[in-house]
Amino acid sequence: MKTKNVVVLMGGISPEREISLRSGNAAARALKEAGFNVTCIDVKDEKIEALDHMDIDVAFIALHGYFGEDGGVQRLLELKGIPYTGSGINASMLAMDKLATKKCFIEAGLKTPDYITATEFQELQEIQQEISKLGLPVVLKPTRNGSSIGISIIKNMNDLQIGLEKAFEFGYELLVEKYVKGRELTVGILDDKALPIIEIKPAVEFYNYEAKYKDDRTKYIIVEKTLSERINIAGNSSRTVGFLSSATYSNAQELAINAHKVLGCKGFSRVDMLLDDRDNLYLLEINTIPGFTEKSLLPKAAKAAGMSFPSLCEKIVDLAFQNILVSADEPVQN
Repeated sequence: MKTKNVVVLMGGISPEREISLRSGNAAARALKEAGFNVTCIDVKDEKIEALDHMDIDVAFIALHGYFGEDGGVQRLLELKGIPYTGSGINASMLAMDKLATKKCFIEAGLKTPDYITATEFQELQEIQQEISKLGLPVVLKPTRNGSSIGISIIKNMNDLQIGLEKAFEFGYELLVEKYVKGRELTVGILDDKALPIIEIKPAVEFYNYEAKYKDDRTKYIIVEKTLSERINIAGNSSRTVGFLSSATYSNAQELAINAHKVLGCKGFSRVDMLLDDRDNLYLLEINTIPGFTEKSLLPKAAKAAGMSFPSLCEKIVDLAFQNILVSADEPVQN
């Protein structure tokens, strides 16, 4: 069988460029180990046109943020007739837009924190009035950024203006979300199936960019199920960090699968959610191109399921080809 030629697209021009380069280089090494012929392209260097002169079987997208997760590179690859990994144009556009994602969740009846929107064209007093109705604390989120860039928690109105200025650096519209105190869980999806759940335990209150990528104190715990609703044989209750009741564990995985399908995601994704002290699960967002270093969350979850990093990357490439076959079998709509 012919060895497949894979081009890894990484870098780019978004604020997440550094993370993308790490993901791309790690994925490239894993794909080579899995037996693929691999070429890397840093999209920032405007080498994307080189695709026209390459023998490519599939593009492995390791771009984060603009032109990577927003449907831009997916559209370009489809125009060039190049198969690619992950979700298609529409799902990528939806998942990149936190407001659009939230509306999809609500329309599908999936629980997500209450919210309002704010724009830089509004007066501060008007935004304060709207937030007062929602109730403090709130989380300010640029609608189209990843890696928690530009996000801040506002506990009192005195901090609002600084938080708004920070967030508006990344776009004119913000999602202002009711803060939900709870445990941070992430569920990887691979081939429409949920991987083992990971609990994120940052050393600081908020899991921001620094906590994700620069703070070695952040803990990532493979969650175990308790034998009963409250306590397991070792004395760990479902409230203990790293443990969930069987029912809550299943609910979290099911919620992640539903969120993945509601947005029309393909191949793989990572779904972030919160669990409050009453065992209510709240969807936060979907990452259609999550981090892809060996220390990233999706590879960690795959490893917990018994899958090596090279095997995970190989599976993702295989799923890209399966999506082509499925699309080819679908009837043409008149």
